[in-house]
Amino acid sequence: MSDRNISRRNLIAAGGAIAAGATLGQAYAGAAPRVDADVIVIGHGLAGLVATSELAAAGRKVLLLDQEPEASLGGQAFWSLGGLFFVNSQEQRTAGIKDSLELARADWFNTAGFDRGVSDPMGEDFWAAKWAEAYLNFAAGEKREWLYGLGVRWVPIVGWAERGGQLADGPGNSVPRFHMTLGTGPGVMEPFEKKVRDGVRDGKVTFKFRHQVDGLIVTNGAVTGVRGSVLEPSTAKRGTASSRTKVGDFELHAPMVVVTSGGIGANKELVRRNWPARLGPAPQRLVTGVPAHVDGRMLAITELAGGRIVNRDRMWHYTEGMINHTPIWPDHGIRVLAAPSSMWFDARGRRFANPGIPSLDTLGTLELIGRSGYDYSWFVLNKKIIDKEFVLSGSEQNPEITAKNLVAYLAMRLLTSTPPPVKAFMDKGVDFVIKNNLPDLVAGMNALTGQNLINLDELRRQIVVRDQQVDNPFSKDVQVMGIRNSLAYSGDSLARTAPLHKILDSGSGPLIAIRMNILTRKTLGGLQTDLSGRVLGSNGQPIPGLYAAGEVSGFGGGGVHGYRALEGTFLGGCLFSGRAAGRAAAAESA
Repeated sequence: MSDRNISRRNLIAAGGAIAAGATLGQAYAGAAPRVDADVIVIGHGLAGLVATSELAAAGRKVLLLDQEPEASLGGQAFWSLGGLFFVNSQEQRTAGIKDSLELARADWFNTAGFDRGVSDPMGEDFWAAKWAEAYLNFAAGEKREWLYGLGVRWVPIVGWAERGGQLADGPGNSVPRFHMTLGTGPGVMEPFEKKVRDGVRDGKVTFKFRHQVDGLIVTNGAVTGVRGSVLEPSTAKRGTASSRTKVGDFELHAPMVVVTSGGIGANKELVRRNWPARLGPAPQRLVTGVPAHVDGRMLAITELAGGRIVNRDRMWHYTEGMINHTPIWPDHGIRVLAAPSSMWFDARGRRFANPGIPSLDTLGTLELIGRSGYDYSWFVLNKKIIDKEFVLSGSEQNPEITAKNLVAYLAMRLLTSTPPPVKAFMDKGVDFVIKNNLPDLVAGMNALTGQNLINLDELRRQIVVRDQQVDNPFSKDVQVMGIRNSLAYSGDSLARTAPLHKILDSGSGPLIAIRMNILTRKTLGGLQTDLSGRVLGSNGQPIPGLYAAGEVSGFGGGGVHGYRALEGTFLGGCLFSGRAAGRAAAAESA
């Protein structure tokens, strides 16, 4: 097979690993000398585990490859909060939340904004929109029952993420739909890891840790195997960087290959290179929300074998990132899932307009930050707000719920004291300024950045004007209205939103300012796939023998979320696309 005239620059732009120091192999033609398995799965994250479990259940022999050691089994899913998107769930109905497939479909498509050839089979959004329809039916149908049957359970209080805060036909969730899993991310991956390990025991699955794929083998236009580098054994702990020292080569053959290798979130060069102009200039300062192995190299390798990458410029990065006081991977950042009470200012201390309000619109706020001319922003709040409203993303930041101790978790959320993980950031986080009065707070903010960008009088004026809106039940301030709307929902009133009060109320202090950094996270575009997970080529036709699932495929179709996500849909996208690809590959290999 030719090199398809792909330059080094294009490889990087596609999601390659030149910047990470990896050497990409060309796909090549030639008769496969042997068959080592029925299916090879590349990537042992959640989508890979789900696909492998489906294949093993169908009696297929599977090789599960990953460049990381066994300690990192489960990939990014292990580190997640475990949020899942359900429609009209039992938890929603118990809370009095009226949801429906029709409302969820309207929210999804208004949020996604599909506009790239939805009705054109060659369009970038053609299969993405079809995946969205299929996923919505899954989320409103068998998804919860399927997972419940596998032993997965959820916190009874449904979270309200990405609220939109604009017109009814704008982006966002009309109702709460974020269901946090008991056990967080590990709780989601647990049943599938068990199934895969059972497959190992039964001789159906073989792990190939420290096997870094450098190329796909193509025979007469069909993918028939993989080749790559065997890396030296590693004792690296989960999430920490493992070595890339090569100790050998490998070549493995199978009639089908499933790529489930994740996105580009830890490869900052790729993030910046693919950064969409609509969000402003690519930030020079980024913190990282995923482990270093999330390097995007399999995107370019699969493209080199003929796979089509679409929606390269669609990404999901968070605007409320704090530098981790105890980092696990390089530039490790933690995202704050805030409720709507904290005031949000740009680097110069100018309050953001709508939708620059916590919990409303992630990419809308990212665009506001981009237009500000700086790559960070400020939360200004007080202790009363942080005690009630701050949830930190990640399994390690939520030990009670990760341990499935629901009583301890609810007790912590319902009490007024600061949650211990949040208190640790207040004590040790480099982005925090905590003072008893506003002049000292502003002085600390300016000292933290080394620039006198914040003017005390102007910051005070904006906070006082906001605080005046609290004095009566009427308001023209959209954030104050949003707080009242939040408090009208019992789940938020109980566990997530502080009573409406003045920021400068002396009894609610001390005052807190937090420098919020842009945190890399998800790739929304990727390999275009049909509803069976088959990777499509530049001609729109499936490449024989090649499947993809999870983030590498834009969570289905090359971008099931479109431009924006409704949250709780990333793990769900891995589950759904991994299941679809696994079942389809099992059927084809029959």
